[in-house]
Amino acid sequence: MPHVLIVDDDLNTREALVEITAAEGFTTSVAGNIHEAQTQIARHRPDLVLIDLKLPDGNGMDLFNDIESRSTTQIVLITGHASVETAVEALRLGAVDYLTKPINFRRLKALLSRVPRTMDLKTEIGALRSELRRLGHFGQMLGVAPVMQKLYNHIGRVAPTEATVLLLGDSGTGKELAAQTIHDLSLRQKQPFLPVNCGAISPQLIESEIFGHEKGSFTGADRQHKGYFERANGGTLFLDEITEMPIELQVKLLRVLETGSFMRIGSNQELETDVRVIAATNRDPEDAILAGKLRLDLYHRLNVFPLRIPPLRERGPDVELLAQHFLDEFNAAHGTNKVLAPDGLACLGNYHWPGNVRELRNYMQRAFILSDQTIDAAALAPTMTAHSPVGLTLAIPVGTSLADVDRKLIFATLELCGGVKKRAADILGISLKTLYNRLEEYGPHEYLEKDESFLPKEINEASMHKGDVYG
Repeated sequence: MPHVLIVDDDLNTREALVEITAAEGFTTSVAGNIHEAQTQIARHRPDLVLIDLKLPDGNGMDLFNDIESRSTTQIVLITGHASVETAVEALRLGAVDYLTKPINFRRLKALLSRVPRTMDLKTEIGALRSELRRLGHFGQMLGVAPVMQKLYNHIGRVAPTEATVLLLGDSGTGKELAAQTIHDLSLRQKQPFLPVNCGAISPQLIESEIFGHEKGSFTGADRQHKGYFERANGGTLFLDEITEMPIELQVKLLRVLETGSFMRIGSNQELETDVRVIAATNRDPEDAILAGKLRLDLYHRLNVFPLRIPPLRERGPDVELLAQHFLDEFNAAHGTNKVLAPDGLACLGNYHWPGNVRELRNYMQRAFILSDQTIDAAALAPTMTAHSPVGLTLAIPVGTSLADVDRKLIFATLELCGGVKKRAADILGISLKTLYNRLEEYGPHEYLEKDESFLPKEINEASMHKGDVYG
């Protein structure tokens, strides 16, 4: 049976926690101060430690260093003096979560349910993950480059905790795959993982989609609707393009993150939710704050554990590894055995990949369709040369309005990309939805009518899908 150590100087609190943890299948031991806790840890290594922040002989976080088996022992801080700073510090020191007094016993039970029951199985899984990582696989991510190994280290540390994660990186680098991997390696892995692209939902509907609504709460609300926070209860909610969320809705998101409760539109009843939030953006957060696209207080709440997803141009050998991976996928799907020629590999390695992993996959799919048995440089180089932005310039006379500069740059980039809007949006660093809004505002232009049929139909459809895994 898993064992829990309860460290609290309040007798009533200790007794209540003993009763709850025992009912959930734990053996228990108790301590009223740090010295007693150190003695109990030496006697019996705990699987979980519940530590009060304020103890008679010191701060509960001082005990963290005495717990040597941090890879198999989870720490939860209990405090009656909650603050964002306290929570962030506890999570950075290795706590998986924190509870505020009076303790929410429903949340405590949810936390207890995620403690692994079989440590031998956990050890075996850890060994398997280490071997897969050596081969370049880490969760659903793929790569052997040093920058990716560093990223894997950070993901491996933060995944088992309850820390909020902020993923930063260019469009197409694979932020959703990183979020999915964090979820898969967490104690919530058996619960839902729900990705939400905040830039792909209408501003008029996003509040309802995230928090839900009651029947009759607004015109067209003909039934009750459960939002993402309700549907993801117990699991992980991935909020992609967080800076595209309306600023007024960010206030409500901040409240959910701080209190764990929310209300559906049209209701005055608070609902509790146990959700881990992972957010992502391809903007610089500080620029987004200055532009009024991201609230400073929400940024501090999300930025508990920031992770930068490296662009493909920094990943060296991963280009070839990923290209072969995508080719293997296409071969398996179509029952073929096409191969990538050495000159094709060299061609891939010499390109700078502004669209990152998403762009690489699209190039490989196009080359797969156009090639017979061998994919060589001839199948790849023409499109790369035609769409490479390196060396091209746009002359803008001094005195041109910013709106006109914006318009000229967008149309020039579209021309550069042969009218392929998704590729243009990637190069411009904006969402596809934003690009379409700009083009609608600018009116007719020859590149708005450009035929994109040279790309496979599934690529064009996937580019509009709000769950694009390379966002």
